[in-house]
Amino acid sequence: MHEGSRKAIVAAFFANLGIALSKVVGAVITGSAGLAAEAVHSFADTGNQGLLMLGAKRSMRGRDDEHPFGHERERYFWAFVVALVLFSMGGLFAIYEGVSKLRHPHETSNIAVALVILIVAILLESYSLRTAVKEVQHIKPPNMSYWQFIRTAKQPELPTVLLEDVAAETGLFLALAGLLLGHYTHNPRWDAAGSLSIGVLLVAVAFILGVEMKSLLMGETTSPENKRKLLDALRSHPHVQKVIYMHTEHLGPDTILVATKVIFLPSLPASDVSRSIDEAEEAMRKAVPEATFIFIEPDMARLVV
Repeated sequence: MHEGSRKAIVAAFFANLGIALSKVVGAVITGSAGLAAEAVHSFADTGNQGLLMLGAKRSMRGRDDEHPFGHERERYFWAFVVALVLFSMGGLFAIYEGVSKLRHPHETSNIAVALVILIVAILLESYSLRTAVKEVQHIKPPNMSYWQFIRTAKQPELPTVLLEDVAAETGLFLALAGLLLGHYTHNPRWDAAGSLSIGVLLVAVAFILGVEMKSLLMGETTSPENKRKLLDALRSHPHVQKVIYMHTEHLGPDTILVATKVIFLPSLPASDVSRSIDEAEEAMRKAVPEATFIFIEPDMARLVV
């Protein structure tokens, strides 16, 4: 895991833990459905940061007989679990809490306590979000949008933390709006509406995360830039006549599998093919260090139509 990802996870973990505890106190004192939904959301986020750190730790295990390519996909698996937790504990509970208050409305008490807790939570969440954005900017190309980064990033931690922080910050403002509207209109259904809005938001974020992590778990090709570098390195070898095909797949954020079929010069002695393959692999790894596993299959020119 990159140091930036670790920093963003740690910042989010402690921010969400502090926010969750304060929201629990606030929800008990005020009876606010929005605060209760946000408390569960923050506890889910805190647990999610722990799951991301667990995945990072387990992915560092070496190769073994049952896992010859290593365990880096653990990071994708635990990020997928994060999406499930966010959906079930965060989204569904918030919707349940909102529906419950719609059916049995009651006014929120101690509005001042709830407001102080929400404002403090917004400030803490802003710190976590700012940390995540700062770390994303270190690795995101300047011309790439944040949405494109979330859709194309091969490391799961930063997109997950970024999405969670955006959802948390938005959820806090929804809870604040529902609380204030309910208080000033004397209609507690606004608080319920805030909780429902938070639930819908979390379900949407969980769905986006789930789709992205599922794709990574199934195996995604590397970026066009990496593939171009690999092809250029391979084609630049003096004994390579033609590259028939090249397939790539991310076995993890920092591990790429490359399988390619190559036509070498017809005049190349068979004894030199093995050395040429080794040299080509070395050049490809130099171009893209993440290309850990490279399989080059030599072919004959006569097989090409």
